[in-house]
Amino acid sequence: MTCRLDQILYRKKKSLLERILLSPLFLLSLPYGWAVRTRTFFYSLGLLKTRRLSRPVISVGNITVGGTGKTPLVMALSEGLLERGIPTAILSRGYRGKKGSGPLVTDGRRVLLSPEESGDEPFLMAQALKGIPILVGKDRFKNGRMAFQQFQVRGLLLDDGFQHLPLHRDLNILLIDSQIGFGDGHLLPRGIMREPLSHLRRTDLFLVTKAEDPEACQSLESILREIHPSAPIFHSHYEPAGLIRPDGKVEPLHLLKGTKVLALSAIANPVYFSLLLRKCGAEVAIEIIFPDHHLYTAQDLTSILEKVKKVNWIVTTEKDMVKLKKLPLAPLPLLSLRIEMKIWEEEEFYKKVMEVFEL
Repeated sequence: MTCRLDQILYRKKKSLLERILLSPLFLLSLPYGWAVRTRTFFYSLGLLKTRRLSRPVISVGNITVGGTGKTPLVMALSEGLLERGIPTAILSRGYRGKKGSGPLVTDGRRVLLSPEESGDEPFLMAQALKGIPILVGKDRFKNGRMAFQQFQVRGLLLDDGFQHLPLHRDLNILLIDSQIGFGDGHLLPRGIMREPLSHLRRTDLFLVTKAEDPEACQSLESILREIHPSAPIFHSHYEPAGLIRPDGKVEPLHLLKGTKVLALSAIANPVYFSLLLRKCGAEVAIEIIFPDHHLYTAQDLTSILEKVKKVNWIVTTEKDMVKLKKLPLAPLPLLSLRIEMKIWEEEEFYKKVMEVFEL
């Protein structure tokens, strides 16, 4: 999937020409939808088994492809629960991690796997979080038991767990990007929906992300209340928290104020990333956008180097920095933007989450 196609799919409204060009993908979405509905139905009947662990499991997931903010929420949630006296471990599938490595990315003190072994996002979490074990692998039931045996944790957080039906969860948190919503409502590969909208009923609570103004999300919330009126709806946004050099040194945000930057990213919503840079006082003079989860090459650096003279800084995301650090970066004035997820209704949100530990 090219970056251009990504941009088209994420848009809620498409031109007649775009709809015509996408029509072959609609035909492919029909068997995909049948398979998704059949799988979910079999789990609901018990024909496919769901296994239960001995302590609470909280899933953080979405119903669309792309960056709704699952990993930032898992990080914020793990720290928020720890502050409230509830230690947890994180279970991740691990995107593009190498097979053959052990499941333990970090024991909460040391990072034990490389980005290539664990995947970029688990490695990023392992670097940022202290006192929180992280395990990767397809068999999350097995890794969950391992976490309970080796660590004094009271529960588990599933990163990107909404579709992981083999493991019972005590709380399903579903994230929805306020700017993208559900696209135009079509299933993959014609649209961005991983499951039909009716499957929102599996959710216990909704978190609308990138909600700079919660009152501006009313049209999206009306859809959620129509499908699942009993699930509470919360809101979150991102706040820039610092700038990180490739060697790990932290710089203050005011370093960007009044400067020209090149925004470099391979994420689902690069527009929002540029918005955050402007929030720091930078002028986004150039944007270089790669497809989500792009693996950077030396050739990519060459094309970036040609534009360096026009800007003061190249700023990327922390997730992208993990991949870029594998390349020779010495000539580049490169920084990554650290962000933190802030929940508008924080106390009410945690009160709801902590109910699963009181059962």
